[in-house]
Amino acid sequence: MAEPELNPSSLPSAVVTGLYVHIPFCFYKCHYCDFYSITRQTPQRMGRFVDLVLREADVWTHSARKAQPPQPTLRPRTVFFGGGTPTLLPEGEMQQLIVGLRKRFDFSGCGEWTVEANPATVSAEYCRMLVEAGVDRISMGAQSFDPAELSILERHHQPDDVPRSLEIVRSAGIRRVNLDLIYAIPGQTLGGWMQSLERAIGLGTDHLSCYGLTYEPNTPLAVRRRLGLVEAIEPELEIEMLRATRRRLGEAGLQSYEISNYSRPGQECRHNLLYWQGGDYLGLGPAAASHVQGWRWRNRPHLGEWEKSLDMGQLPAIEIETLTPRQRAGELAMLMLRLSSGIVHAEFAARIGHSAPALFAEVIDRLAPLGLLDVTETSIRLSERGLPVADSVAAEFLAANSV
Repeated sequence: MAEPELNPSSLPSAVVTGLYVHIPFCFYKCHYCDFYSITRQTPQRMGRFVDLVLREADVWTHSARKAQPPQPTLRPRTVFFGGGTPTLLPEGEMQQLIVGLRKRFDFSGCGEWTVEANPATVSAEYCRMLVEAGVDRISMGAQSFDPAELSILERHHQPDDVPRSLEIVRSAGIRRVNLDLIYAIPGQTLGGWMQSLERAIGLGTDHLSCYGLTYEPNTPLAVRRRLGLVEAIEPELEIEMLRATRRRLGEAGLQSYEISNYSRPGQECRHNLLYWQGGDYLGLGPAAASHVQGWRWRNRPHLGEWEKSLDMGQLPAIEIETLTPRQRAGELAMLMLRLSSGIVHAEFAARIGHSAPALFAEVIDRLAPLGLLDVTETSIRLSERGLPVADSVAAEFLAANSV
């Protein structure tokens, strides 16, 4: 059965404030990664990719000019280039992409532009180009400062590449930098994890993302685990790592504002906050997701199929759905629970039009006595006891409003 086509004119009128561009190129596929990425691509294919992203953007700009009544208008306040490894895109093509997007959309209100980078793909010339083009934030995948752990993850950089790349980024004028770290790596001890965390703290960035390793289905690491070639660490140790991370980063002035994200005051990732607060965003490129006022879809997660759709003059959207009001309420609750502020009643009611305590009374009455939630007159938050089982708690809120 053919996928229905997405027609921008059928979407609600809204000012969309987030733009995500998925750049799928990588020089190597890390064994834990389940994001859509491809290796061994030619400069010609990358050049064509940029042309097609801009063609996809044209659909939204041209449709918006012609739309009667008005349809979604993209005016980004935040931009995020993810992947893949966006900095693997040649310098000229990256500049063409950014300039092309600026010509098509109104970026006058943009206050944050993030580009993901691998420590092995950062150069001074490239970073200077990004700064001149308006990029003000880099997110770098350090993952670990232990060579053996990097080998398990199949990361193709060395620990010393991280401070070297960070110095290049800062010298180019980019002050806002995030480092990604992974804990619960097979064979990792609490002491080993804390050593990596201390190395990251010592580099003085204002933002750290610390993720527990997940064995995503069909990734090489999950296959190796299934074959008994690697062994996951004990859940109790992973919880201990999470708690030690929160404690140590808090001491270092990096407060948890989301389950896996820590920053100094004012240095939160505004683009990711848009996701967690249920905002509207447009995704361009293969596998990119979008959300506009309860409508959501994603692009075809295959470069060739994405290219073919655009060549045929169609948006490459699949899995198009419109959430019911109750579904939107459940999803917003699930997202907001990830934040340290939790479900703030006033913010939830302003977006959904209903009271969170009333909508989720049964779930709250069941989970709060178990010590999994902190419930006050103004918010519903995960407790320290609830953090390690956050996904299960959030699923309860989602299921309560699934129709």
